[in-house]
Amino acid sequence: MLEKRGPAIIIAISIIVPIVVVILMFLPERYNFLGIESGMFPLFHAILNAMTGLLLITGFSLIKSGNKTAHRAVMTTAFVLSAVFLVSYVISKISNEPVPYPDDAPLKWLYLFILLTHIVLSGIILPLVLYTMYFAWNKKFEKHKMIARWTFPIWLYVAITGVLVYVFMQPYY
Repeated sequence: MLEKRGPAIIIAISIIVPIVVVILMFLPERYNFLGIESGMFPLFHAILNAMTGLLLITGFSLIKSGNKTAHRAVMTTAFVLSAVFLVSYVISKISNEPVPYPDDAPLKWLYLFILLTHIVLSGIILPLVLYTMYFAWNKKFEKHKMIARWTFPIWLYVAITGVLVYVFMQPYY
């Protein structure tokens, strides 16, 4: 049943999640219902992104060495960490005002380039990851392999640039 509904669910999630994030960015009021300091979320998100990046590299090396069982476990863990990140990110947008990058900050144009590419590719990676996982879970390994060739580098870039955004912003939290 999930195999037949999977693509429709993936498309719905891929549309709804970015819309929700954009709406949350423009909330007139924040609701810090967890009582967490705003500076804690970015650090947590950077840690999740760093761990995801390491897992992606590990998963890549595992599949190249033919260890499919370990590859599956590592990539599933990367997927779970990314899902935790997404939920936490949404909560952080509900809870805290966005922190702007100062106009006079050093390397502002580099930061903006990294941020812009990170945001754009974050929207693209969601359906790619979901389809990649969907094909693997349904044992459609040729399709999985075909889409994973695109998913892996984009997902890794998003994970790495997520950490870089934190590094750039850390002095301003």
